[in-house]
Amino acid sequence: MAIVVTYMVLVEANGVTRTLVLNRPKQLNALSSEMITCFLRCFTAYEEDDGVKLLIVKGKGRAFCAGGDVAAVVRSINNDSWKYGAHFFRNEFLLNYIIATYSKPQVSLLTGIVMGGGAGVSIHGRFRVVTDSTVFAMPETALGLFPDIGASYFLSRLPGFYGEYVGITGVRLDAAEMLACGLATHFVSSDRLSLLEESLKKVDTSDPFAICGIIDQYSQQPSLKEKSALNRLEIINKCFSKKTVEEIIASLEQEAPNVADEWIASAIQSMRKASPTSMKISLRSIREGRTQTVGECLRREYRMVCHVMRGDFSRDFFEGCRAILLDRDRNPKWMPPRLEEVHDEVVEKYFSKVDDPEWEDLDLPPRRSHGRRLVPKL
Repeated sequence: MAIVVTYMVLVEANGVTRTLVLNRPKQLNALSSEMITCFLRCFTAYEEDDGVKLLIVKGKGRAFCAGGDVAAVVRSINNDSWKYGAHFFRNEFLLNYIIATYSKPQVSLLTGIVMGGGAGVSIHGRFRVVTDSTVFAMPETALGLFPDIGASYFLSRLPGFYGEYVGITGVRLDAAEMLACGLATHFVSSDRLSLLEESLKKVDTSDPFAICGIIDQYSQQPSLKEKSALNRLEIINKCFSKKTVEEIIASLEQEAPNVADEWIASAIQSMRKASPTSMKISLRSIREGRTQTVGECLRREYRMVCHVMRGDFSRDFFEGCRAILLDRDRNPKWMPPRLEEVHDEVVEKYFSKVDDPEWEDLDLPPRRSHGRRLVPKL
């Protein structure tokens, strides 16, 4: 039985299972403000409802979710005020927190593209099922943003310094890589995914071990491609453990002649194109995330994103959205344009409270859990 909560989110009820379907296929299911509000309403109601024991989240069409609809955020800020952006992210981060601390199991079926905000509504959940078509990335530094949605929590918990590599370069990961590093919990081939979904719709339990047992029946262990950067974790750790972005790039350039690995050249190229300010605040954010709870990460990221929306210290986010999402000339003019011009004291300011009498820190409700652990399968 399908219940339309809004045309952008469909909800199917099957016994004690609720399936939330992101329904903007033409926009690759990019999260609008309305979708986030709808998800918040559903997650809150189902947690209190004894008649609901399991949530499935999936996307309609060829993407799970390509991220938050930041183009709409930018248009609204330009037409109105930065506070529209603050409101959008406040609700999104609250949703991420509820998912990360949710008392009932959530199974996310990650077909196709999973990026940015799409990771926020799935990676924080208990079960993340990837398949042949899954492509994951946190491409924010190319947009003049930073990996938000609590990404500083889960990226900082990936093996070694792999999270810094993924967060700063925006590299795309396939299903086998997601499973190996802990971003995914299971791999199920495309031709068995609907069978898994049907089995999950017949459950009558909230026991995560029972749910895991059902998914295990359909899952396989894919092998990493030989050229995967995860096979070079030693080099990634050596380079991405450096203290500054400048040192990371220098270290990668030093390694490049000795290793005929495509991923090094690609990482260097991505970092040369990305916003210098974004890369510096991203590195600092992931490093801080290592010692923080998911709630602390989200509160800090909310401060950071409000500074970005206000354009307090850089307008790179607006320029990145113009170049990549609106005009699509893919030629952003970053200010400042060079890493050495982004000084430590400016980076520091992104982590401070916003100087506005109407602004408030992100207020998160008390929860029983402090967030789930990611378990790498390396």
